[in-house]
Amino acid sequence: QVQLVESGGGLVQPGGSLRLSCAASGYSYDHFGIGWFRQAPGKEREGVSCISSMDGSTYYAESVKGRFTISRGNAKNTVYLQMNSLKPEDTAVYYCATDRYLYCSSYDFRNPGRYNYWGQGTQVTVSS
Repeated sequence: QVQLVESGGGLVQPGGSLRLSCAASGYSYDHFGIGWFRQAPGKEREGVSCISSMDGSTYYAESVKGRFTISRGNAKNTVYLQMNSLKPEDTAVYYCATDRYLYCSSYDFRNPGRYNYWGQGTQVTVSS
């Protein structure tokens, strides 16, 4: 059974930074696509970024491009989301998830339906 655990959320002032971590266990495939999503109260879940292990390709939503960076960790099946220049509108619960097709789609990575395993989420609050 695949399990995903997110960590690193918290309260930060506007303009600050946070680094989220996603650790996947029980994952038996050689490759993965891992995406980050976020959901603010009263809003739909929004795809933020995705990384494919096969070729290292990365994708970002326009709202975070240039501010967020997704990367792989040294530990197998660990992915980070470095978030800089945070804004109040970035406040949400952030989730990581595994793409059921084992890679990120350049045009469809924001579709939650592509993802089959999800973590429990970590809260990010950007406020002064």
